[in-house]
Amino acid sequence: MRLLKLLLCMLLIAAAAARAEAPRILVLGDSISAAYGMELEQGWVHLLQQRLQLEGYPHRVVNASISGETTAGGLARLPELLQTHAPDVVILELGGNDGLRGLAMRETRDNLARMIALSRQENARVVLLGMKLPPNYGPVYTEAFERIFVELGARPGVTGVPFLLDGVALEPGLMQADGIHPTSRAQPQLLDNAWPALLHQLERTHDPVMHSSGD
Repeated sequence: MRLLKLLLCMLLIAAAAARAEAPRILVLGDSISAAYGMELEQGWVHLLQQRLQLEGYPHRVVNASISGETTAGGLARLPELLQTHAPDVVILELGGNDGLRGLAMRETRDNLARMIALSRQENARVVLLGMKLPPNYGPVYTEAFERIFVELGARPGVTGVPFLLDGVALEPGLMQADGIHPTSRAQPQLLDNAWPALLHQLERTHDPVMHSSGD
């Protein structure tokens, strides 16, 4: 019995060590990535972890997303998250709440730029997931908001996705009643929208165990 307990402890220690050594992807977002209005397991971030495993990537996804988060809140939390998790890739999905609240455009841009810089300083590559605003905010504001993600997404070490909700935002049944949050049915599409940009960065960090011929 004592030998069995010893072997069990050794297995647990080995498993914990393997998890600790696995490269990490940090997702820092708002309600879109926090699976608002559904079970966490239905959200696109959870589906991302599943796809990584299916594709043979060893990465562990850390979801640090919080509903209602702004770029200022994300910037305040990021340094500790970087130190704690030492991610290889940081996925930033922030800015939507800034825009909906009419916050100063320059502040949003500066906060995102600072988060990119902090991530790059820790040798993490960045995926920037862009958002768009409803047309009732006016063309000047909405176009300036979109340009933030286009500009920052083109920086060295960054891969941008112009609009995470592409193919979802205007589709019946894919948005919740509030018109802001995607439904559970939309989550695979969100993952499909983010996946090519993430794959681009993964290929520049760690080689996967295997490659799918479909990607």
